[in-house]
Amino acid sequence: MGTDWLLRPASDLGRGIGDGTIHAVELLETYLDAIEAHHDAARIYARITPERARAEAMAAHGRARAGLRRGLLDGVPVSWKDLFDTAGVATEAGSALLKGRTPGRDALVLERATRAGLVCLGKTHMSELAFSGLGLNPVTATPPNINDPRTVPGGSSSGAAASVAFGLAAAAVGSDTGGSVRIPAAWNDLVGLKTTHGRLPLTGTVPLCDRFDTVGPLCRTVEDCAQMLAALEGGKPADLSGTNLSGARIAVLETLALDNLREAPARGFEDALARLARKGARLERLRLPEVADAMSLAGLLFTAEAWGIWRDTIETAPDKMFPRILERFRSGAGASAAEYVAGWRRLEAIRTIWRAAIAGFDAVALPTSAILPPDADRLMNDSEYYVGENLLALRNTRIGNLMDGCGLSLPTAEPSCGLMLLTLPGAEERLLRLGVSVETALQ
Repeated sequence: MGTDWLLRPASDLGRGIGDGTIHAVELLETYLDAIEAHHDAARIYARITPERARAEAMAAHGRARAGLRRGLLDGVPVSWKDLFDTAGVATEAGSALLKGRTPGRDALVLERATRAGLVCLGKTHMSELAFSGLGLNPVTATPPNINDPRTVPGGSSSGAAASVAFGLAAAAVGSDTGGSVRIPAAWNDLVGLKTTHGRLPLTGTVPLCDRFDTVGPLCRTVEDCAQMLAALEGGKPADLSGTNLSGARIAVLETLALDNLREAPARGFEDALARLARKGARLERLRLPEVADAMSLAGLLFTAEAWGIWRDTIETAPDKMFPRILERFRSGAGASAAEYVAGWRRLEAIRTIWRAAIAGFDAVALPTSAILPPDADRLMNDSEYYVGENLLALRNTRIGNLMDGCGLSLPTAEPSCGLMLLTLPGAEERLLRLGVSVETALQ
């Protein structure tokens, strides 16, 4: 066994298990040893599931020896955000309100992943009830950022990103309601896939906003994302062979997405576009005023639904919550039913306009986030800074959620700066094929 396994893509580890150069049990023990030895492991993992993992790794090894592997990732250890139910193991969604909540069965996506042979390492810390893009959680734990220990890792799939970035999981499963896979992926130099709403089931997943919640992987490579999507879906991975950027039409969204960019994200984005152009991509500027209209609805639609789901639970013990998160939930209390219905009708009309506008493009490109990871201590002590940074962090990613497409964040040459590609709903395979070529261009 070797610690070099810890920083290898999940797909490479799977190939090693398949050709016999990696023993699934030894691979798992390497990860468990790394978690035990890591000084920040308790800030990354809420709970470890070693007994389950060892049983799953042993079964994977047996299948490998018998030539009966269930897929490329059979035997590969992954982590799970602590809002996916795990049978007999607490699932608390980063909140003291759910302390001790122990489900009786796995979430459906975890059941599927287990059938595909993935090994469950444990549950990772997250933003409280998934309602922040920053990853700051003084109630349970704030995971570290791979590039700067003074800053937050991005949320709400904060521990998911940290587990992969620090070599404590081969891949991770998170959720994305307004950017919660893509922001931590970008800020920790990973690849994050936001799936189309409804493509992966939410059964057994602690909700934030049912109409926006999605499940998605955080990985080292696009190939890993494709393999993880197949495992979570119980299907076949996208064919990523024979791709290139020659002639690809990519729209560069100018409405909102480029406003108030900080220096590093702007530099990383422009460098990424130049690299794509050198590989033959055709870049075209796109302005769509309706994007701004949709963004004006975000506060109403996200907070009203979140408050409707969590109001009764929150008001039983509001003092258990981080005040910033409590304020955000309560901001949805004033929305009327008429405003909410009218807001959704307007958003559906905007989605139709968006789909028509981007239908001729292979993808829409924009910076994943307009900012770098903020300073953790200042977020704790400066309310205005917290609110402003949280909204700006999520602004670009929320475009993807509002428009109900799928999205991919890839690392650029600038640390903690991602390039995001958005496509039409249900076009994950097309997006992943494009993503492989973009990944190569950015390396």
